[in-house]
This record gives sequence, structure tokens and C-alpha cells, in this order.
Amino acid sequence: MIQPARCGIYSSLCGQEPRVRRGTPVSTDRYADRMRCVVVGGGLAGLASAVWLSEAGQQVTLLERRGSLGGRTISMPLAAVDDVPDNGQHVFASGYQHLMRYLDSVGTREHVAFPGHMTIRLPGGDSRRSAFGGVAGLRAALGDLPDVTGLDRLRTARAQVTLIRQALRQPDWLDDVTADEWFRRIGMPQTARDALWDGIVIGLTGDKPDISSAKVPADLLVTGIRRARETKTPISIGYPTVDLDTLFITGAEKTFADSGVEIRHRAVVSSIDVVDGAVAGVTLADGGHVPADAVICAVPVWNVRGLLDQVPGHDRIYAACDTLTPVPIVSVNLYLDRSIGMSDWGEILHGGEGVLEQVWDRQRMHGRDSSENHLYSTTVSAAYELTTKSNAEIIDEQMAMLRRYYPRAADAQVIHGHVVRMPKSTFAQRPGTAGIRPDQRTAVRGLALAGDWTRTDWTTTMEGACQSASRAVDVIVEYAKSR
Repeated sequence: MIQPARCGIYSSLCGQEPRVRRGTPVSTDRYADRMRCVVVGGGLAGLASAVWLSEAGQQVTLLERRGSLGGRTISMPLAAVDDVPDNGQHVFASGYQHLMRYLDSVGTREHVAFPGHMTIRLPGGDSRRSAFGGVAGLRAALGDLPDVTGLDRLRTARAQVTLIRQALRQPDWLDDVTADEWFRRIGMPQTARDALWDGIVIGLTGDKPDISSAKVPADLLVTGIRRARETKTPISIGYPTVDLDTLFITGAEKTFADSGVEIRHRAVVSSIDVVDGAVAGVTLADGGHVPADAVICAVPVWNVRGLLDQVPGHDRIYAACDTLTPVPIVSVNLYLDRSIGMSDWGEILHGGEGVLEQVWDRQRMHGRDSSENHLYSTTVSAAYELTTKSNAEIIDEQMAMLRRYYPRAADAQVIHGHVVRMPKSTFAQRPGTAGIRPDQRTAVRGLALAGDWTRTDWTTTMEGACQSASRAVDVIVEYAKSR
């Protein structure tokens, strides 16, 4: 179930009647707690923070250091093919309530589809439908996975029961070991890891099983199970049916225009200013000052250092930033002269040799016209080795991979290839890092943190970003009421 917005949407223009969405009641004293709020950072956490602060009747200024909004969820125009592909495929889990709340707020919820399945593609072209529920989910629970045969099926079923039990009732040592060691301890066969579990760890954490703490995927599994119980809906994976700018940014910009949110691009913040234990505003790199009664700092984890020098306890926050080291993802948009014969909207390639490789059929997902080309996107998570290669090498490798899994790709020609390197796409949580991510609430009155790197029920996900924004806005609204 999608959580409704807590407050109505108000215009920031004095005397203008409030615009109400989806039957949300409007407070009769909508300006009683009104403050000058600054949101630092225009990524998804910053966008959600600004939207929900404006819904709460606050005066909002959004500062973004770049020339456009969106952070790590953006589209990228390509003149060579007159197209606007995304900077990588972004998918959603059915339990993402805060992300869906954001899409409701900006009016783009209708552009997300949940087909309820994906496909596992094997070398040579064979495929198998994959799902968390129904017959496919039951088969997986019983150890019936691709290339898992004989006694390994029994071992897999038994290990999976142990894994779920230990995720729900976690042993003390879980954060002391990697996911790789966890799998070894519970006797998960390597065939089952190759078919499913290593890919789940990489998909959930963004990093390899021999790097990520076992507690991270365990916590995420528990969160998914809890959300499935709350919604009475099996876990499923969905995708946007439009480009990311349309999904996340266009609606937000319209909401900002309607509610009077000020957006300032190329506004580089050098410090968040604190006076007598309360926020006073922010100082810009050009020497300018933006006064504020409240600030939400929603910058990525690798941009936080230096901004919070005036905040008590900032050393602990900076230590967390240093510990959450970046993990790269490489995506490739391949414009081909023909169809490669995918059977599903998204397919996971079995046997990715330590990385999670996925292929996305943009014809199905976006209803694309394929008269001039067929667009396929590939994603390689934890792509430490791939980031060092040239664009031409990466495109050649991805085409060789497609030809290995899709017979119809044998003679396919690349009309245009577009490589997207994101060396800081996600962050790693290594063993011993449980509890290191900071809360949204800080020791400074009127200052909150937001971002997927702060403490949430999720790891580095869009849902984590939006949940952090929701909690940060709660901190600011509570502060407004207490003044």
C-alpha cells in the first residue's frame, strides 16, 4: 500500500489559494509553522525533500551544484541517434512505498509497470521465467534452479531455509563475515550461488559477495519479507515506462513551479552554517550566503566532507563517509540493426563470472518504434575491472556477451553504442560496518541529513533515498512546530 502524503500541497505565493491533490486535507493554519528551508542537493533525496517540504507549507529553496536536477537518476540526450536514453536501467521493488509516494506527489506514478517476472537467460539461448511468487517461486524455494541438479537441489533447499531463518533471527557474527562466507557456512552449493544467490547479493547491495557484509543482504531480505506481508503482495520487480527525466524530474519541476519552490543551479555549497546550536543558513563557494531556518543536506556520501564542519559530531559522520566506499556500475546502450529475440522485458544472464549482467529490452519497456533501430541496454554491477577499459572495448565485450546468449544477435550490427560509466554509483558496506550510517536527525536544531547513505531500511537504492527524505522532512516539520 502506498503511504499517502502527510500534508496538503500549498502555494508559497501569499494570498494564493492552496492547490489540493488526491483529497488531502489542508490545514487551516498552513503558515503558522512556515520557515525558510534550504535543500542542498538536487538528486532524488533532495527532490523528494523539497517536494514534501513544500507540501508541508514550507518556503523552499533547492540548491544544486550542477546545471540540471536528478543526481544519479537522469536521462542523457544522444544527438547521434536523436534519442534520450537513461544513464543506466533503474528498477523498482514492489515494496518501495516512499518512492511511490514521491511519484504520487509529482504525478508520475502511472509510468511504472510491475510485470511480476523476469527471465534467466542461459548461454546458447535457453531461458527460464523467474519470479518470487507462484509456481516459479515455489520451484526456486525447492532448489529447482538453472544448472542445479541431483543432490545439490536438496542442499540448496536446506541452505535456503537456513538463510531465511538466520536473516530473520540474525546470529551475532553476521556482520563479521562477508556474504560469501555466510553462504559457505550454511552450505549453499556453488551451482545455486551461480544461478541465484550471488546475483541477489549483487543486485541488493551493488557489490560482490566476497566484499559485502552478510548483514546487508540479510537486512534487505527481512525488509522485503516485511513489506510483502504488510501489502499482502508477493515481491516483484518493476520498471519505468518512460525516461528518467520524465519520471523523476519533469513532474517535480512542475510541482516546484506551482508551489513556489526556488531552484538555483550551479549553486555550490561550501558549508552549512550553525549559530548557537541552530541552523543559520548555508555559505556558497562564491562567498554568497543563503539564510535559512532549516536545512536538509541531501548530497551524495562522497560530497559530504567539509559541509558539516560546524556540526557537533561531524567527525563520526565523516568517518561513515570514508567507510562507505564507492562501487562502480557500467551500463551500455546498444542501438542495433535488428532484434536479438529477448523473451522478457529484463533478463539476467546466468554465469556472469562474479558480476551481475542484465539485459533490458527497451522496445517492450518503453513501447519504442523499432523501424530505425532496436535499443538494448546492458548493466554490469560491481564493474571494477570494466571501468578501466575503453568504450570500444566495452562495446565489443557486451556484443560478444549478447552473441553468446542470444543466437539471433550473431549477425547484429551496432548502429551506435553509448557507454555510461558510474564509478560512484553505489557504496560498499563491508563487514563490521553495521550501524555506521548516520540518522537523519543531527545535533543541530533545524538540520537534517538525507540520502541513500543515511540510515534507512534499505541500502543504496532509490527507495532508501526517498525514505531518508521522508524522515528528514519529519525532523524539519517537528522542529517547525516546536519553535
